[in-house]
Amino acid sequence: MESRRKFLTAIVTVGVPTGIFALMPGAQVRGQRPQNPPQQQKDDDPNVPKLDPKPILEANQKEIKKSVERLYDLASELKAEVEKTDSVQVLSLAMLRKTDEIEKLAKEIRSRAKG
Repeated sequence: MESRRKFLTAIVTVGVPTGIFALMPGAQVRGQRPQNPPQQQKDDDPNVPKLDPKPILEANQKEIKKSVERLYDLASELKAEVEKTDSVQVLSLAMLRKTDEIEKLAKEIRSRAKG
């Protein structure tokens, strides 16, 4: 019994100061940011040719139009399948796959529209 008390006393004697030291803000090494972050290159460098955004935007718009047409087709197909399905039955696996495809396509269109 006495050896247990000595052991617990030693653990508390060493553990409490260690725990307090670990909780101190100055003692934490993780999460600290570097003092001098690296400088990012400026876009004003005269040696770098500037890209014309117009062709990029036009290509992006064409892709959005094609994606919207595909989204419309998928949604129409899904609507037709839902109308054919009995309302008591559970959605089929093909319908769930189609909804996943519609969701991915809609997210892609949204990200392209944002730029």
